[in-house]
Amino acid sequence: MKITNIRTFMVQINNRSRALIKIETNEGLHGWGEAYSIGPDLAAEPIANYIFELIKGEDPRRIEYLMLKLHQQFRFPIGGVGLAVISAVDHALWDISGKAAGLPTYMLLGGSVRDRVEVYLHLGGKSGKEAADHAGRLNENWGVTVFKTSPYRIDMLANRWGMVCATAASFFSDLRQHTPSNWEFAFDAHAKVFEPIRALQLANALADYDPYFYEEPIRPEHIPAWSQLKSQIQVPLATGECLYTRFEFLDLITQKGADIIQPDVCVCGGLLEMKKIAAIGEAHYVSIAPHNPMGPLATAVNLHFALSTPNFKILEYNPPDAYPWVDEPYLPKDGYLEMRDRPGLGIDIIEEAIPEKSYQHWQRDSLTKPDGSTGYI
Repeated sequence: MKITNIRTFMVQINNRSRALIKIETNEGLHGWGEAYSIGPDLAAEPIANYIFELIKGEDPRRIEYLMLKLHQQFRFPIGGVGLAVISAVDHALWDISGKAAGLPTYMLLGGSVRDRVEVYLHLGGKSGKEAADHAGRLNENWGVTVFKTSPYRIDMLANRWGMVCATAASFFSDLRQHTPSNWEFAFDAHAKVFEPIRALQLANALADYDPYFYEEPIRPEHIPAWSQLKSQIQVPLATGECLYTRFEFLDLITQKGADIIQPDVCVCGGLLEMKKIAAIGEAHYVSIAPHNPMGPLATAVNLHFALSTPNFKILEYNPPDAYPWVDEPYLPKDGYLEMRDRPGLGIDIIEEAIPEKSYQHWQRDSLTKPDGSTGYI
């Protein structure tokens, strides 16, 4: 079997343009992958075309070899945009490999270590009661009992930090009072806090109400700050969506910077790379909860990862929107995604259902502080 073509399709997912990558072979089998949107989305296609020149004619089932070859031939660190495309290529190779073997992809990863995969959903609501009502509706629809929301209930840049922490605590207290005691709530601080001491103060404000985890309060560049923060807080500390490859996660994990790691399979280097990241975590008693604010194809890749990974904890999940281009998305039942015996990733993309001109510009806009300077998004 040989790789004969790579094609790129832009689709809309959660009001963003994302690239789907299709790899075709001379035996009629094909595979699909999803790239994360971290910057110039239109760069995905030329990068995919460049990658094709490096791997055309190769056997798509030699995934370890092909990933090694790509990283070596790029030579310089690839960066987020390049890794996003490589990740999508990796997904497609696993999809093809499963189809060629007549097996679901998780069977090629050592088989399943669990029967189903728990997911969590995002909460909205201005008050704890509103958020509790939203959680109730999500529970009715999907059976989910784990949720994530923001700790910021007032403008974090325009108000005294003590008030930001106090309102976060009040919100969480109210949320607890209006929901079943066995439901879990995580908080995503979204790397907006610059001073680690403020991240500690916010963690302390939430601690009394037992958060499921406290996600990404500070930026990821300086790992020693994460080590110190983890040693001080009394709640599970999670991070990883902005880190790439096993080497960056090795630094975080060996320096004891997190209880839970959150790599994104659409940007960290792909399924093979995330299995290596998870193995490092397992050896250090660190669990893994993949970052997945993605579409149905990325969810499929994550499902096969989760089914085959011992230290998997929980999967971020977005309820499916109207995606006419996917044939059978994975949907939660009683808060879990169920495994399938269908070969490959277990879903397929309906190519003719992808709109011809589906790209739209999207960008992240920095926050503005009262003095006019920019803040983290």
